[in-house]
Amino acid sequence: MSVETNETKISFDQSYVSEFSKTRQEPDWLTKLRLRGLELAESLPMPKPEKTKIDNWNFTNFKHDVQTDTLATIEELPEDILNLIGKENRTDNYVVQRNSTTAFKQLSKDLQEKGVIFTDIATAVREHSDLVEKYFMNKIVSADEHRLTALHAALHNGGVFVYVPKNVEIEVPLQAVFWQDDEEAAIFNHVLVVAEDNSSVTYVENYLSYGTEKRSVANIVAEVYAGPNAHVQFGAVDNLSKGVTTYVNRRGHAERDAKIEWALGQMNDGNTISDNTTNLVGDGSVGDTKTVSVGRGDQKQNFVIRVNQWGKQSDAQLMAHAVMKESASSIFNGIAKIEHGATKANSEQTERVLMLSEKARGDANPILLIDEDDVTAGHAASVGRMDPIQMFYLMSRGISRQEAERLVIHGFLAPVVNELPIEGVKKMLTEVIERKVTQ
Repeated sequence: MSVETNETKISFDQSYVSEFSKTRQEPDWLTKLRLRGLELAESLPMPKPEKTKIDNWNFTNFKHDVQTDTLATIEELPEDILNLIGKENRTDNYVVQRNSTTAFKQLSKDLQEKGVIFTDIATAVREHSDLVEKYFMNKIVSADEHRLTALHAALHNGGVFVYVPKNVEIEVPLQAVFWQDDEEAAIFNHVLVVAEDNSSVTYVENYLSYGTEKRSVANIVAEVYAGPNAHVQFGAVDNLSKGVTTYVNRRGHAERDAKIEWALGQMNDGNTISDNTTNLVGDGSVGDTKTVSVGRGDQKQNFVIRVNQWGKQSDAQLMAHAVMKESASSIFNGIAKIEHGATKANSEQTERVLMLSEKARGDANPILLIDEDDVTAGHAASVGRMDPIQMFYLMSRGISRQEAERLVIHGFLAPVVNELPIEGVKKMLTEVIERKVTQ
């Protein structure tokens, strides 16, 4: 079943959503959430990203329930996916989904014995219903925010669940790969990461799609809950094709002395809205966000990086670096909100955009909203062309202009690339950057 128009016409009805939930053997609470989301989607407005007109973007033209053949062995995966999870020295803990169908998953016996859960979201809601219900679109992201969150609540069809019990520290990364090989298949992934008190986990996800012509939608929500003194590292590389319109909402909630670190490589070729928000609720909580993007062609992108600080002595660090080429345009809004009572809070942010052509456009807007006197905060932003001094220095040493540009770009984006914790993923992001800036 597909949807007919770009923005308002939703052809999925209650019977379709109920049947979809039934075939997945979902609990009653989730079926009710889906139906409520569908009802809200009929009445709620679309989000209104600043300085970006999305009226004609495709958010509703896609195939929702795509039946995908399973693979007999992991070696049948494409070469680039095998490289991501380790073709030879493979990570022990991964989930691979193909068009929202789980192709392979594995969790080490050691982590299972410690009570760690890492599985696809469909399995999680069946086998750990009460635990998932406690957090799923309940504490962090809500279905009633706007039409796209409502549609997500109604139609989510993939994703993973990570649960780390109290006092468990996971020393090896958990990895998810979401692979779209049907160009029209919708990616309505829900990722839920829960780290209980005094625990730690590193989770990394990759989005890949093949094909460029047919239209589809990615409506992605990731919720990260860090309990008291917990530490979550969340890495991602988004590499969806030009035909995919993407809405991605990654949001975190940090309790007392908790820390959430984001390292995001946002490399989609299609129009993209990205909302990354960290709520520092507890005293001494920390949020650290680093994101890079490369825009090309005629794509439009809108990025919001936000930290809301309620906790005393909370600390927020935001950094966004982007490269725009051809006629691509991007808006970067870095927003730090220090609430009344968040004494001794600190907030620092930097947005930098490098434009490689006359038609490329970048807009960097650092915003500080401070309702408390006893705090420290600062921001910096720059939008500009390649530094001629850097270019002269490199070319004076016999390096060609093309190679000099390449070196400058990689150096410009390195602060985020170097933060990714899995070598295969870091290598993939480097290769994506290389391809996007040299082609």
